[in-house]
Amino acid sequence: MKTLKDIYKKRETHTRKYDYGMVVVIGGSQLYSGSPSFSALAAVRAGADIAKIVAPRRAADIAASFSPSLITFPLDGKCLSLEHLPELLSLTRSAEIVSRGRVSVVIGGGAGRSQETKEAIRKYLEETSLPVVIDADAIYSLEEEKIDLKGKSFLFTPHVNEFLALTGKDVKEFSDKEREEAIKEEAGKISSTILLKGKTDFVSDGESVLKNEISVPHLATGGCGDVLAGVAGALLSRGFSTMDSAYMAALINSKAGDVAAKEKGDGLMAMDVVEKIPEIIRQSSL
Repeated sequence: MKTLKDIYKKRETHTRKYDYGMVVVIGGSQLYSGSPSFSALAAVRAGADIAKIVAPRRAADIAASFSPSLITFPLDGKCLSLEHLPELLSLTRSAEIVSRGRVSVVIGGGAGRSQETKEAIRKYLEETSLPVVIDADAIYSLEEEKIDLKGKSFLFTPHVNEFLALTGKDVKEFSDKEREEAIKEEAGKISSTILLKGKTDFVSDGESVLKNEISVPHLATGGCGDVLAGVAGALLSRGFSTMDSAYMAALINSKAGDVAAKEKGDGLMAMDVVEKIPEIIRQSSL
């Protein structure tokens, strides 16, 4: 198992843009405009060289106002739909080319759960060959209709309700031991890595299980899951495995959340966690 020090080594002198990854965040909607921005900003703070947001116009325009570090691509309409599928595939293939393969996708935050959105996400997941963090509303795209995930490099990041939607298994009242067994079994069934968020975070690829036991109650705040997904996307874009990316993202998110919570207490917001990520990374490299 890798450590944060293994992940964040001193950068080579001769480094080009994209050597440390590009993250494409797909999500957002007319109502939920913040989620893609949290993921993209977290990805940049976690070391990705570039973060690009692809979202319905309102969400994309709002994201563009957050930071000049974010690249945004607005889609017509109020939510993701099948008519956007060619654009989504084209944009992420282009990202793969320009980044010399150092790219990942984070999909789902703020996308909503309309049938047209779920179908668009499901079709995108079927056709993409890129490593993808499947978060939030994107998980529900597979609730009613499953797809073949074999050979894919997918990381699911559910909380207990999303885990139920993904697997049909309700683990709310499970002990930690029971959750560990359940996540290993279900990850094996879908041939993917699952990061089950909770007081203890469990990560499994169906063969082994890792646990993050740093409990930060304040992370049960809107947007903190988007931050976690963005960090995982940053690590995936560097070429790390879904298992390492999931575990390290959970660790970074919890440590950053712990530092932020000591300062902000009940006033903690997701952006407070984002801003503490570099501090955690810097400490890990000492």
